[in-house]
Amino acid sequence: MRHLLAAALAATLSLPAAAADPQVEAMAATVDAKVLAWRRDLHQHPELGNREARTARQVADHLRALGFDDIRTGVATTGVTAVLRGGKPGPRIAVRADMDALPVSERSGLPFASKATAQFRGETVGVMHACGHDAHTAILMGVAEALAAARADLPGEILFVFQPAEEGPPDGEAGGASEMLRQGLFTGFKPQAVFGLHVFSTLNAGQVGWRSGPAMAASDRFNIVVQGRQTHGSRPWGGVDPIVAAADLIGTAQTIVSRRQNISRLPVVVSFGAIKGGIRYNIIPDSVELIGTIRTFDEGMRQSVFADLANVADKVAAAHGATVVAKIPDKPGNPVTVNDPALTARVVPSLRKAVGDANVVEMDLNMGAEDFSFYAREVPGFFFFVGATPRGQDAIRAPSNHSPEFFLDEEALKVGTRAMLQVLLDHQRGAGA
Repeated sequence: MRHLLAAALAATLSLPAAAADPQVEAMAATVDAKVLAWRRDLHQHPELGNREARTARQVADHLRALGFDDIRTGVATTGVTAVLRGGKPGPRIAVRADMDALPVSERSGLPFASKATAQFRGETVGVMHACGHDAHTAILMGVAEALAAARADLPGEILFVFQPAEEGPPDGEAGGASEMLRQGLFTGFKPQAVFGLHVFSTLNAGQVGWRSGPAMAASDRFNIVVQGRQTHGSRPWGGVDPIVAAADLIGTAQTIVSRRQNISRLPVVVSFGAIKGGIRYNIIPDSVELIGTIRTFDEGMRQSVFADLANVADKVAAAHGATVVAKIPDKPGNPVTVNDPALTARVVPSLRKAVGDANVVEMDLNMGAEDFSFYAREVPGFFFFVGATPRGQDAIRAPSNHSPEFFLDEEALKVGTRAMLQVLLDHQRGAGA
């Protein structure tokens, strides 16, 4: 496994550049080596949401060295923003990268794999850039440097947003895109459009994916506590078993999607992500906690799932003599990520120019969620995907984002840098119109 990874990493460095236009290719080539080094460094030193102090410091120092204006740090806890002012008149736009990692113990076998740990929900956990935000941050740092070098000929102004806690802030804290907006991100600098990208395992390296209109699902968290009555494991009749009740609840909840939602119209997902209860083999505990996520594209379906899950939780628990405390949703979630159709029509030709027609893929609805959606509710937004799985490997079967074995083919760094540069330059110059 290790020798195969080493070969893949070495091959990445010699891959031919993406087929961007000559100017974009020249701009990107000046930062390729730095983007690669930044990504590997960030990957080796991941930080959870609202804890990205090292990452934010590195980003802010870089932007200062480039001579950016209006540099702000500590936005929404650890966020960094800055403005690049071009030498020619033009529109104001924003571009965003997320910086946070996940509570995942890495099993990639990379020579720069993370060995970091942190506290999460009261437990010591491994920390890994299992979603690729290290790549997003490195790519945007490279884009910032390439555009700064060409600022004299750059029309307009670009707000660079390095965002914490896209995966959600720690319990009890505010964070992410909604908090950046609440703290006035777009108050003093109102962009005419906002852009972002995401590396993605279901596309191969060299490919770029897009979708007009609704692209990524709304996401909501739920928390259900099944309350029983503790007893000895040898005498289950002496108490109320919340583990059996919770198991029944989870099984019955699967019918919410399979039997109650018209998924021929739009998809719905209900997933349980954690079950916590009990401490010892011969003790039936007092309670079991269930947490999970709901993914929808339609507000009516979303509210219907909330009601159905609350009903299942209450009635199934009651059938076992247990009770429930249910928070459905647990807190406000991410809305649907919508790519503005008019902006999308302008931008897709830039993607084709950057990577070639054959490598630009119109994608299906994505049940993943993104808090980029909050920015795209304020101004027209466009969010696209960059392939992460090595060429020749079945991307559908590859370890997915959020997996401990998630592997980013570093060709994605070159492709992402060129695609974003092309999109931003064309938009500012009106070439995508």
